[in-house]
Amino acid sequence: MTLPEFFGCTFIAFGPPFALFVFTIANDPLRIIILIAAAFFWLLSLLLSSLLWFAMIPLRDVLAFGVFFSVVFQECFRYIIYRILRSTEQGLQAVAEDTRVTDNKHILSYVSGLGFGIISGMFALVNVLADMSGPGTMGLQSGTELFFVTSAAQALSIILLHTFWSVIFFNACDTNNYLHIAYVVGSHLFVSLLTLLNASELYTATLLTNYIITILTGLLAFRVAGGTSRSFKKFVTCQ
Repeated sequence: MTLPEFFGCTFIAFGPPFALFVFTIANDPLRIIILIAAAFFWLLSLLLSSLLWFAMIPLRDVLAFGVFFSVVFQECFRYIIYRILRSTEQGLQAVAEDTRVTDNKHILSYVSGLGFGIISGMFALVNVLADMSGPGTMGLQSGTELFFVTSAAQALSIILLHTFWSVIFFNACDTNNYLHIAYVVGSHLFVSLLTLLNASELYTATLLTNYIITILTGLLAFRVAGGTSRSFKKFVTCQ
């Protein structure tokens, strides 16, 4: 059962993001570069938060401390990549094969958000997937067999959330909408701290709350990007 569980959880976590990459990014070299750059900036935020955690010896065992500053660094680097993309728009327009990348500013935020999300999901799940491949499986001696599926579902949630957060955050910075900026930072911190409850195996509570926030954030990102009920209906009916 180890390999089927491994592939099943891998597809749960990375199937939808992979589909988004294939259908919306893979055909445009510029979008691929932006996605990789965003992933690199997320790695820089992880490096800085790790250095801070390593330096604060008395607080190393306090997970909430590490989570808090990890979120702070991630949002700081989200703002940095926002500033970089906005300051290089003219250059991007000169080299872009698809002018929609620069004409529609939400595309840049979507691509960078997906880059943030994919690398975040990979780091959240890669060790779990390594253990999942065998030998043995969870739940036979101790723990619960729901751990792997829950981890995969939460990884998918955080990937989608990072994508939505970037769309909202970039637009909020463009329009000076500080309420939306506060929502992005606050919901990111809340979702991250919520995962600490998994140590008590409160998987139902954490997953349900995570996906409620994911749906609400997705709806907000949809509205921010100019979506309407009419356009959503056309999308669903493939018109």
